[in-house]
Amino acid sequence: MTQYQFQQGPIRPPSEADSLLIRTTQGCPWNKCKFCTLFEGMEFAIRPVEEIKKDIWAAKAFYKNRKFETCFLQDGDSFTMDTEDLLDVLNTLKQAFPELKQISSYGRAQSMTKKSPEEMKAICDAGLNMLYCGMESGSIDVLKLMKKGITPKSILKSTEFAKQAGMKMMTFIILGLGGKEYSAQHVEETAALLNQINPDEIRILSLAVKPGTELDELVQNGEFTPLSEREMLEEQYQLISKLNSVTGNYGNYQGINLLMELNGQLPEDKAKFLATIDRFNMMSENDQNNFILGRRIHYYAALKDMDNQLMYDSVQRELNRIQKQNADELDNVFYQLRQRMI
Repeated sequence: MTQYQFQQGPIRPPSEADSLLIRTTQGCPWNKCKFCTLFEGMEFAIRPVEEIKKDIWAAKAFYKNRKFETCFLQDGDSFTMDTEDLLDVLNTLKQAFPELKQISSYGRAQSMTKKSPEEMKAICDAGLNMLYCGMESGSIDVLKLMKKGITPKSILKSTEFAKQAGMKMMTFIILGLGGKEYSAQHVEETAALLNQINPDEIRILSLAVKPGTELDELVQNGEFTPLSEREMLEEQYQLISKLNSVTGNYGNYQGINLLMELNGQLPEDKAKFLATIDRFNMMSENDQNNFILGRRIHYYAALKDMDNQLMYDSVQRELNRIQKQNADELDNVFYQLRQRMI
């Protein structure tokens, strides 16, 4: 290994695009979720501390005079590390990159609740002050169905630990994760848990079933019914409506989401979010289909883009062609297009 070589993992949150990436673990300690193939075939391992520290100094040499204010620790869960080892890594990071203001990591509830409050406080004080929580749902039945290996109680406990330690927190929610079978429960119980947690930020994702996953098998066997684009948007409307105790950011930054303009601050922007969804709902069925298709084939980024007549007409021609060939299968076409965006 030369002084400029250091490991990079396969994943980081979109908001960490400009962050320093340091790999502390390989893979995911759970790696059993029915909807995920990200770490397929990868055995979970905690990297030796000395290797991680060498990577930090190699990154310092590679980036030379570049200054980073944020760092993300890859891959799936840095909290699986022994606390003293993690503190050693964090102290080395601050030595090499003293300008760092935020160090973040994914954290599973099961890993974090094994730490004492004192350990969590020490980790935060050493610089790991931002937690990404892949909550996905607040429904115990949906979490069991997806084989998440966590419960709403463990999620709440781990987030309380993190907040008490002084960490900021971002939670990820997946629209449609309960399918039609558990949609109402998914929304109701997710909103209830988010109101209890009051995270600093909520990030929304829209479910696209990956071929070859256990979830795809459930779909093929008729045991899970994916939501249509309109149904997932209705879930989001109901979720936003029920978020009454959340005072953080709310974002649809992933390209797979239908209405990416639903970004802002709660509760200030709640009415605006709902009005935007209402605007979509009040459009004619043809215009709704035009927008959905335009989003899925990368013509539109937001509802206002439909005002561009040239783009609208181009999408409409493609929509007419699809409807002529698949008159009764339009939702399935949208489903397949969403799958390609994974």
